[in-house]
Amino acid sequence: MSEDTPLDLGADPSLLLVDDDEVFLKRLARAMERRGFVVQTANSVASGRALAMANPPAYAVIDLRLEDGNGLDVVEALRERRPDSRIVVLTGYGAIATAVAAVKIGATDYLSKPADADEVVNALVPRGDNALPAPPENPMSADRVRWEHIQRVYEQCDRNVSETARRLSMHRRTLQRILAKRSPR
Repeated sequence: MSEDTPLDLGADPSLLLVDDDEVFLKRLARAMERRGFVVQTANSVASGRALAMANPPAYAVIDLRLEDGNGLDVVEALRERRPDSRIVVLTGYGAIATAVAAVKIGATDYLSKPADADEVVNALVPRGDNALPAPPENPMSADRVRWEHIQRVYEQCDRNVSETARRLSMHRRTLQRILAKRSPR
């Protein structure tokens, strides 16, 4: 979808953008306005929650990690006030566990930064034909998927290495070596 393609935003084109990166926030706001959205911006959890409670938008793009807290608090507040709102969670720290948490509390979709305006629009605006989204340009490698799965189980076990190793049927020392390394690309 490009800027020239008219979007079917429905009767309410309101959009809330919440991100603490001012440059990214302004750039995304301009791009979304050009696509027909009526944009409000916030750069903190407190201001995002205030805007969500005062005038809940039909669409929202919310960063997961903000300086004053977690963007999921804004998602919850918006979901309480407007259950039909389409919410996309953005983060630079993409992990399957946080994606699952975001979707469980009401996010419609989850994107890793850097995401451009076209990716955000594709996630926000439903397609009428219920077609599957296009495959990603750079899908996760098998090693990365494995690492994400291990991280999710590790978090679910309250960061207990022995319990995680038992549940994954792997040796504790092997798991410790994997956890000590950086995530694969």
